[in-house]
Amino acid sequence: MIVTVTRSGGFAGLMAHGELDTTAEPDSDRLEAALTALDPGRLGSGRPQPDRYVYRLEVRDAPDAEPTHLTVAEQDLDETTAWLLDRVLQS
Repeated sequence: MIVTVTRSGGFAGLMAHGELDTTAEPDSDRLEAALTALDPGRLGSGRPQPDRYVYRLEVRDAPDAEPTHLTVAEQDLDETTAWLLDRVLQS
């Protein structure tokens, strides 16, 4: 799976971007499990709050596959999703 994360907002309004191909990573099983567990219905509204981040994700099963787009606000992150987003942004 290929996941792209763009983080915007926050106190300083800085943007961050990362992309990761899970098949090339030693923890690919954990990454793919976290991606598969993403449920748009449980990600919250995606509406930003003052001085908080908003994350936009694009997930593809293969480079030429149609992407799935998700938006999640910082206040709506659970532990697994927060780990996933940080992992992709650090790549």
